[in-house]
Amino acid sequence: MSRKTEKSPPSSPTPARILIASHSHPALTKGGAEIASWRNHEAMAATPGWQSWFLGCAREATTRAGSVITQPFGPQTYLYTSIGFDWFKFANPDPAFPREFKALLADIQPDILHFHHYAVFGVETFLHIRNALPDAKIVLTLHEFQAICNHYGQMVTRGRHALCDVATLRDCNRCFPEISRADFFLRQIYQRRFLDLVDHFIAPSRFLADRYIAWGLDPARVSVIENITAPATLPAAPARSGPRLRIGFFGQISGLKGINVLLDAAALLEANGNDQVQFDIHGDDSSQPDSFRTAFAERLKSSGRNVRFHGSYDNRKVDRLMQGTDAILIPSIWWENSPVVIQEARRNRRPVICSDIGGMAEKVRNGIDGLHFPVGNAAALADLLASLAADRTDLPTPATGIDNAAADHLALYRFLIG
Repeated sequence: MSRKTEKSPPSSPTPARILIASHSHPALTKGGAEIASWRNHEAMAATPGWQSWFLGCAREATTRAGSVITQPFGPQTYLYTSIGFDWFKFANPDPAFPREFKALLADIQPDILHFHHYAVFGVETFLHIRNALPDAKIVLTLHEFQAICNHYGQMVTRGRHALCDVATLRDCNRCFPEISRADFFLRQIYQRRFLDLVDHFIAPSRFLADRYIAWGLDPARVSVIENITAPATLPAAPARSGPRLRIGFFGQISGLKGINVLLDAAALLEANGNDQVQFDIHGDDSSQPDSFRTAFAERLKSSGRNVRFHGSYDNRKVDRLMQGTDAILIPSIWWENSPVVIQEARRNRRPVICSDIGGMAEKVRNGIDGLHFPVGNAAALADLLASLAADRTDLPTPATGIDNAAADHLALYRFLIG
């Protein structure tokens, strides 16, 4: 009688490997790109069949405590400590970075490298990847207009903060007369040389995608996919019924984020004797220049009783904070891309009152998800809020909707690696 051979169990498929990188680290700074990249990492780490690593940056330290790349935040998380950066070309002059970064790639062997910025790393990083891992796929999420605009990627002019519709060599030279048109041309060529090595770009808004396609990116390599956000910590709550209209501001506090538009509108309401609107400001100005922080502190001192400044907040508590408001205000005076605050407001069924431009106007449908007002117009904002305080039935109640961002990212990764 022949003996049966025992079959070995089928082997499990090898997990796909992804390295997600951000120009900072959410443990150090709380900007939108940092939060979006970390949520991206968390989502992939929780996906069966995938392994995820995270690489953040500590920006431009004066000294390094030993290694170039360290692991201060856990086994799957790395931190690159930069010692300087060329913010005009977006080039990394650190001579130690290429060697240490390639060693990290050799250790992890990722199939996908997803960058949520190229600042601090430098655009040359994409060439380092191509040399070290020629078969790996590179994904880049575009969070603002850094490659197009030298003014912090905001596409507003220096000084006057006038909106730019397109960045031409002549207009860029007018904004920065100390930099020649030839240098702006070379800057563009330099960045495109390395961005051509990226396999696919993600734009969280159609508005941002169109700007980059007009600048020169191949539309076939650009997908519009929303940023991944954290799951809700509380179920969506019904609208408040308090006596005063409570308006919440959340996020980084800066001039371009429109904090002065908010304060001007609050002053106009108080001057008109309207005490039915209250502004709750939740945010941090620690990354801003000292001159701005001083001016902001002085404005807070002279602001009326209708303004309350609560300082920075734990993003894990944002749902509770938002549910204590009637509407969320985004008064930015630059185009914006896809503020995470909009997604957070939507999951809490809070309408967004925002400037009528860019990614804000795209994400917030006027009269459905919220309301628009003319960008930078504090008087129009004050009139709108006074009207809403008198009759809240004009305040829309947005639907929560389904968040498919994580699934959309996963679908793209699977497509790229076959």
